[in-house]
Amino acid sequence: MSSPVIDIVDLHKTYASGVRRKKVEALKGVNLQVPPGEVLGILGPNGAGKTTLLKILLGIVHPTSGEARLFGQPAGDPAARRRLGYLPENHRFPTYLTARQTLDVYGRLAGLASDYRGEQIPRLLEEVGLASWEDTRVGKFSKGMMQRLGLAQALMNRPEVVVLDEPTDGVDPVGRRDIRDRLRSLKRAGTTVVINSHLLSEIELVCDRVLILNRGSIIQSGTVDELARQGTGWRVEVTQLPDGFDASAFHAEIEESGRSLIVEDGKPESLNALIDALRSQDTLILSVERHRASLEAGFIDLITAEEGGS
Repeated sequence: MSSPVIDIVDLHKTYASGVRRKKVEALKGVNLQVPPGEVLGILGPNGAGKTTLLKILLGIVHPTSGEARLFGQPAGDPAARRRLGYLPENHRFPTYLTARQTLDVYGRLAGLASDYRGEQIPRLLEEVGLASWEDTRVGKFSKGMMQRLGLAQALMNRPEVVVLDEPTDGVDPVGRRDIRDRLRSLKRAGTTVVINSHLLSEIELVCDRVLILNRGSIIQSGTVDELARQGTGWRVEVTQLPDGFDASAFHAEIEESGRSLIVEDGKPESLNALIDALRSQDTLILSVERHRASLEAGFIDLITAEEGGS
């Protein structure tokens, strides 16, 4: 079995905040191992500790205690960081530089050879859909174009681990699809990808595994299917529900459209009882299919339960 490229053991981080230097525990004993080639999504509400975790991994912030290692070396070690690519949230590039010049500057800062930069820059701009904009100053770029350029910057050194903070923020649907395709190609090439995003629908489409942080601790970790609200129910679509129909009697909920019902307990007995009741009232049933709730529903359920139990 391959050694993890990211290995975090009992990680704690405490900040001193305010005039009275009140202690704030941003991370409380986080443990995490990420194998090569995995696409990992990190979710959590504001203040959960996501940004602190990423900053420690990048060597920007030092932990209070515990350990974070990249490729077996301490996080922040220059040798490890050379194998890492990073797209920060709300990144900024000098507005007077063109797209090509921006990548060239960042390539030089990374110590990449001139010949390598000359080969890599056109290829990356093509891959992120900015080939026709290579000589346009980035001050004229939209938010989505800046995100595409930021992704190209993160891939300049052909990193083995890529850390992306809100990579599809401000990107239109076509651009999000293109970025997803690029992330899948990175996975096929064996690149490890860590994504922090509030767009749960994007996480759901690209990640192998998801961890949920809340109040500095990992409260759940697993595949998208494992973290989604137990999606073993049924969806029944009808032309129109009878007036006053009581779905709760069949362990079901009526969706907002008013034309679909979700049998949440997933039991065939509940489904058949619902169908019999609908047919007895001459309701036309259009379809019956398996239903799995979204990652967003699972995330909200977990956070709500966590907050309610605190």
